[in-house]
Amino acid sequence: MMMGAFRGFGLSLLTLAMLGGCATSAQNNSAETTTSASVTLAAPPSIGQPLTLKQIMANPDWMGIFAKGEYWSDDSQSIYFARQAHGAPIKTYYQQRLTEPSAHELALDQLHAASQQHGVLDFAKTRKAYLYQGNLFVKNLSSGQVTQLTRQNTAIDGVRFLSNGDIAYWQGDDIFKIHQGSGLLEQMANIKMAIEPKAVEAPSSYIAKQQHRLIEYVALQQESAIAKQTYQAQLAKSDPTLSAKTWYLGDKEVVSQLSLSPTGRYVLLSLRDKDYSWRAEHDIMPNYLGKDGYVDAVPVRARVAEDKHPGERLVLLDLQTRDKKEITIEGLIGFDEDVLAKVKAENAQAKGERYQSQTAPRKVQLMQDWGWSQSAIQWQPTQDKVAVMLEAIDNKDRWLATLDLNKGRLVTQHRLHDEAWVNYNFNQFGWLPNSDSLYYLSEETGYSHLYIKAKGEEATPLTQGKYVVSDITLGPKAQFIYYKANKQHPGIDNVYRVEIASGKEQQLTQWEGQLDYQLSPDGTKLLLNASRRTQPAELFVQAIGGELTQLTHYTSDAFKQYPWQAPEVVAVPSTHGADDVYARVYLPQGFDNTKVDKYPAVIFNHGAGYLQNAHYGFSGYFREFMFHNLLTQNGYVVMDMDYRGSKDYGRDWRTAVYRNMGHPEVEDLKDGVSWMASNVNVDANRVGTYGGSYGGFLTFMALFTEPELFQAGAALRPVSDWAHYNAPYTSNILNTPEVDAIAYERSSPIEHAQGLNKPLLIMSGVLDDNVFFQDSVRLVQRLIELEKPMFETAIYPVEPHGFRQPSSWLDEYRRIFKLFEQELK
Repeated sequence: MMMGAFRGFGLSLLTLAMLGGCATSAQNNSAETTTSASVTLAAPPSIGQPLTLKQIMANPDWMGIFAKGEYWSDDSQSIYFARQAHGAPIKTYYQQRLTEPSAHELALDQLHAASQQHGVLDFAKTRKAYLYQGNLFVKNLSSGQVTQLTRQNTAIDGVRFLSNGDIAYWQGDDIFKIHQGSGLLEQMANIKMAIEPKAVEAPSSYIAKQQHRLIEYVALQQESAIAKQTYQAQLAKSDPTLSAKTWYLGDKEVVSQLSLSPTGRYVLLSLRDKDYSWRAEHDIMPNYLGKDGYVDAVPVRARVAEDKHPGERLVLLDLQTRDKKEITIEGLIGFDEDVLAKVKAENAQAKGERYQSQTAPRKVQLMQDWGWSQSAIQWQPTQDKVAVMLEAIDNKDRWLATLDLNKGRLVTQHRLHDEAWVNYNFNQFGWLPNSDSLYYLSEETGYSHLYIKAKGEEATPLTQGKYVVSDITLGPKAQFIYYKANKQHPGIDNVYRVEIASGKEQQLTQWEGQLDYQLSPDGTKLLLNASRRTQPAELFVQAIGGELTQLTHYTSDAFKQYPWQAPEVVAVPSTHGADDVYARVYLPQGFDNTKVDKYPAVIFNHGAGYLQNAHYGFSGYFREFMFHNLLTQNGYVVMDMDYRGSKDYGRDWRTAVYRNMGHPEVEDLKDGVSWMASNVNVDANRVGTYGGSYGGFLTFMALFTEPELFQAGAALRPVSDWAHYNAPYTSNILNTPEVDAIAYERSSPIEHAQGLNKPLLIMSGVLDDNVFFQDSVRLVQRLIELEKPMFETAIYPVEPHGFRQPSSWLDEYRRIFKLFEQELK
């Protein structure tokens, strides 16, 4: 959702789109500065010296400027990546050969030849087409020669090779083909979202006929227009040099997605109402520090309470026969079920009404997956066979369906139904080459696993167990499917592969942390972006069956040499009927479990809700990691819980918060406090809590609904009312306010604010376009009207959801630390 996964401090290390900054060899471990941004690095912490907030919250470049956005070269012999100093406006790109000890920076005139990560291969796998700066390039894979095919200012949106070797690309709603033999550029389809102009016709009404009979000029003009129209029609039919006739699809919709078949015969379109927008209809976000000295009105997203998604519909165009088919959804199993009947009945009863269930076609759209890069439309690699993944706008169903191109009908191959909501992760799928078999991920057993389904047969699971499979990759010979899974421990990732024919699995890495992987084009090596608890992510290469080799060394000596405390990952028993709750625990320096004076403690609540932080990798919350080390140096125990709703623990853990956000999680926090009191000598009456985004929301809910659990709390960029958050995230968990007001009132902190009786610190960025500043404003006014004196606020006028300025981070955490020192000691 929102939160932790999109936080600004997480972005500075984790986002693939960043990286760059200053040119430095892979062997240079020192802290670096950049000429592209005027930043000053704080002095790194000295070994044996206590940490300071100014060091922790400073420009993070002192930790190292890390490699991100990594990918393989086409020959599998080198990798490309980028780096970007904190606050720098540009990226710097690098190439590192596997045989060399360090990377070299790519010059600007080399970038076009390196930007091939998302290219497509021809059917013989001898050529690769890709886009760079919106233009089309083709690379001969044997010789390495790169040829630029377009040079224009209007960007190309997508490209594919056709089965006859020609190259097709689409630009807006137009599709073009470059003939490989002659180089001829042909427009295959001209699609206009407009009403087709009316043909000139002979007069039909009395008045029109009279006009033509009496006025010779009018009659001549009409005859000329009809003759010209007839000639153009004959010419278009007979002249092979002309481009294809325009498709007019009406003026009520826009093209959401376009996909061309391998032969170039079919175009599958997803259309959406043109009047729909994710932006708020009548709202803005005021920027009080506009560059011209005035208040700038910044557009913002719509709230879930007002976002009325119209769904999408599919249209199939046959470019050969010029036949257009409107694809209906009757072929989707459960397409008209009233899946929210129980929820609607409960809400109706609460209002003294009765709900009568009725069936009706549901709104659907192409599956929106937040963790993938593939299209939800997948053609069989060499044939005109297509599979689509669709989701219901009500979030209860995901369908994998094939499309009968002759009849224009969807055929359900797999339906994933969830009474809570279908996960927006774990939706990868594709075709096995030269077959009618599909492979896909599904959470139907409660955990994401890999399946194969042949046409007309039941699906076969290739993985099974209480662990999560993700990031699947079909090997270059389609013998294996590679995947990432947390089999050993929910917080430990490794790479595996399964042989499709036999189902035999093999573990390929032995890593004690978190990682992402990419299979080399030749299928012989893995590129890993991997981290451990106190080691930020670096790049590694491992040959299949070989040794692991570290490629990059960008972590600074200052960071590596400091004695960071590695948090212990513990399993906290649940007293609320759930499985064990995994948590990170940081112990105070000189910890003594028999100490008479018990320790104060702090529980950190991670953001995003659906996010994992109690793992064995380096945390995306790197500032919090250092802050927790600082707290231990000041005598605190710190716990960081993966409460219910968190990622990578299976479907039931994820959906425990359905229609009930903030309540199961607080139960887990209660168990965390009890565990610390029983196991690490914590005084249960001296525990505070804090967190940002979803973590700020959870801080509210803990202090409002369990007012004796914590003695103080700090809520950063917090949600106070879910009706004001966005639709894609919130409607999954709480449905929509008009359908399920009960869930929103149960789950929104502003509805429980009367429970506050302990000190609360509220901190928000004025320019937060994710969780609006208004959330904090409304809650503050509510607390004022409730006559609650025990809260304070801090505002940050230039900050978005994820803070960017070190000075803002420092101010924020000084206030948090002061709160805990005052209230817990």
